[in-house]
Amino acid sequence: MGELILVDKPYGWSSFTVVEWVKRHFRVRKAGHAGTLDPLATGLLLVATDEATREIPIYQGWSKEYYALVILGYRSLSDDAEYPPEKGADPRPLSLGERRDLLERFIGCILQRPPVFSAVKVKGQRAYMLARQGQLPLLFPRPVEIHDIEEVHYEAPYRWLLRIECGKGVYIRALARDIGEATGWGAYLGALRRTRIGTHLVSKALQPDGYLLQ
Repeated sequence: MGELILVDKPYGWSSFTVVEWVKRHFRVRKAGHAGTLDPLATGLLLVATDEATREIPIYQGWSKEYYALVILGYRSLSDDAEYPPEKGADPRPLSLGERRDLLERFIGCILQRPPVFSAVKVKGQRAYMLARQGQLPLLFPRPVEIHDIEEVHYEAPYRWLLRIECGKGVYIRALARDIGEATGWGAYLGALRRTRIGTHLVSKALQPDGYLLQ
């Protein structure tokens, strides 16, 4: 048999740590996740067990919803808060019309260059492993689908909270970076939470904070 387990990934946990927690907590030998969340992100992670792991490619294709905090006027080597942000240009307040026009540029099928700190393979090695060795790999843009971007809150001129619906393979860190580049000021992803995968909601997910791996 097997089942699909919904987990609300805690801050600081890797997706691998969540899979190991599921194995121990549910006493299963085989488990795998359907879509990585970075350690600094929180939210919904789907973990399949036993025979359900065969369906992981299907789960990975489901649409996803995120809430992302974009910090304007700074840049980060990792495109998120893993590396200390460096000051970019001073941003100015954006009007509602300017913000709408900017976001519309990233809706639909777009070309997106993955972050250098990503799991994309370069000549058989993960890009993030090369990056941590000081070798910044050259990654090429690839097509991804962003279904919708909605402004949740804008705190001029630095903080911009967005709700994003997208397909498989979208890097929200890269989206934050590209929004910053489009303004000319720079930007990085300050915080990220995944709230939906397909029809599954994070409100229905298990919260493993109280369970520690030995």
